[in-house]
Amino acid sequence: MKIGVPKEIKAREYRVGLTPSGVRELTSRGHEVVVETMAGDGIGLSDEAYEQAGAVILADADSVFQQAEMIVKVKEPQPDECRKLRDGQVLFTYLHLAPDPTQTELLVASGCTAIAYETVTDDHGGLPLLRPMSEVAGRMSIQAGAHALERAQGGNGTLIGGVPGVAPANVCIIGGGVVGYSAARMAVGLGADVNIIDRSLPRLRELDELFQGRMTTLFSTADALEHSIRNADLVIGAVLLPGAAAPKIITRDMLGLMRSRAVIVDVAIDQGGCTETSKATTHDNPTYVVDDVVHYCVANMPGAVARTSTFALTNATLPFVLKLANQGYKQALQTDRHLRNGLNVHRGKITCQAVAEALDYNYVPADEVLSQAA
Repeated sequence: MKIGVPKEIKAREYRVGLTPSGVRELTSRGHEVVVETMAGDGIGLSDEAYEQAGAVILADADSVFQQAEMIVKVKEPQPDECRKLRDGQVLFTYLHLAPDPTQTELLVASGCTAIAYETVTDDHGGLPLLRPMSEVAGRMSIQAGAHALERAQGGNGTLIGGVPGVAPANVCIIGGGVVGYSAARMAVGLGADVNIIDRSLPRLRELDELFQGRMTTLFSTADALEHSIRNADLVIGAVLLPGAAAPKIITRDMLGLMRSRAVIVDVAIDQGGCTETSKATTHDNPTYVVDDVVHYCVANMPGAVARTSTFALTNATLPFVLKLANQGYKQALQTDRHLRNGLNVHRGKITCQAVAEALDYNYVPADEVLSQAA
């Protein structure tokens, strides 16, 4: 198979879909890899390193899309990239389609087979290709939130860990999954006063045991949420419904309960955000203020630590890339139910139920479309 790796074009996005090591794994098995020039330049992965691993360097994205049978990316394709996709071509990347009707429409029109990292599953009920970026984003949410709390950045001027004689920041984390746990580790480690809210009692018990009383766990009710955000200097939105649009946990009215110049970091923004007032921002302009509350809603947070993120992501995605290349997409999807769960769009049909429901498309199960595939 011929695999193509274009340079990411989203603002301040320096990650890349394959590392030279990943290229070597593919080329050693007889596959061809074409990489757009300078695709990894932002994180110190030179064209020469890719060439030494067996890749062919191409001058532009058009050439990569034209030649490749499968495109491997990091972020969702931008509209110009969607228009480069063609019937029968495989796209393997993050998609986050539920809050993005434009991308969905373009992918449907392209006729491509689009497999989303974020809905691939594993035997433990987890999301193995979302997990590494969730770990990065969770850790970064505290780092970004601490910076946004600085008065010069618009926050209320509270130091996360406090100092002797002065209380630390109060951090409220909504959601106890991978993002929430990773955020809690960072916040507790910095000395913050942390509480984490989740609706799963088994998960809350697990977190309570993990942290040994160094933070407070709260069952998710309207009262618990309102009390927590009222006292919070920093709120982390870490809610996830796999493949679906994030629920709006914090409403506009609830902002009035919060402290002046408190900060919300909405890590769920890729899926539309879990705050009613959230809108996607970029690393160039990461924050804005609504009702005296600072919102940080960068849609590609891990892109700020692109080198770490790239290696963490490709460690997880490479086995699936190899499977798709070695077996072809149809056999790979038919024989691996977890990879099949990643199929979101196939030749004009929506094969992810959560996306279909969010955007009012007809849902066609992946098994059905694959049985009809040529």
